[in-house]
Amino acid sequence: MRKHTILVVDDEEAIREMLGIALESASFNVLYAQNAQRAHALIIDRKPNLVLLDWMMPGTSGLELLRRLKRDPLTESIPVILLTAKVEEGGKVKGLDSGADDYVSKPFSPRELIARIKAVLRRVARDELVELIEVGELILDPATHRVSIEDQPIKLGATEFRLLQFFLTHQERVYSRGQILDHVWGGNVYLNERTVDVHIGRLRKAISVAGHENYVQTVRGAGYRFSAQLPKG
Repeated sequence: MRKHTILVVDDEEAIREMLGIALESASFNVLYAQNAQRAHALIIDRKPNLVLLDWMMPGTSGLELLRRLKRDPLTESIPVILLTAKVEEGGKVKGLDSGADDYVSKPFSPRELIARIKAVLRRVARDELVELIEVGELILDPATHRVSIEDQPIKLGATEFRLLQFFLTHQERVYSRGQILDHVWGGNVYLNERTVDVHIGRLRKAISVAGHENYVQTVRGAGYRFSAQLPKG
């Protein structure tokens, strides 16, 4: 069974270590960040299954990072549990209204925290996309990593599969080459933006059945968009 990865974000090393011991004992993989900037980079690059986020941190606060994550369609679905010494009801409501999935007040029991993490992950698993993605005659199966068009199997490289899955789950929005690099290759992978163009070309060639290559649209001066609504003219 695949282990879930939890990102611990707290500026206090002792708390990070304590949480890490508890999480590893519960068979989770653990990532660590001491501030919001490092946390955001790890979220983009490693895509953890859940974030344990300290509310009060120097510089960018946990609440500010939470709001940033929930504003971005590419990170809004990552569950977040806030860790905070704020016990007032108003503070709790503020955190939940900002998009937190749960709220744990310090000091807390590691056993209770693990139980809350598992409850959130179970809830997320029920909501995760497990069914086939269909656009026109194009079908992508996330479970088996298979793609077909008009019942014809389509051979895709690993990068082209990730690129197509990204587009299919983020249709009708324009993404810059930099955004595509971040969310398909990872935020800490430094590649020339023209790499995107090369793989877009390979993807279009692979899905060039019944005009499906036209679904991957170039938006001049902005980037790319995936749309089943073909441009006029």
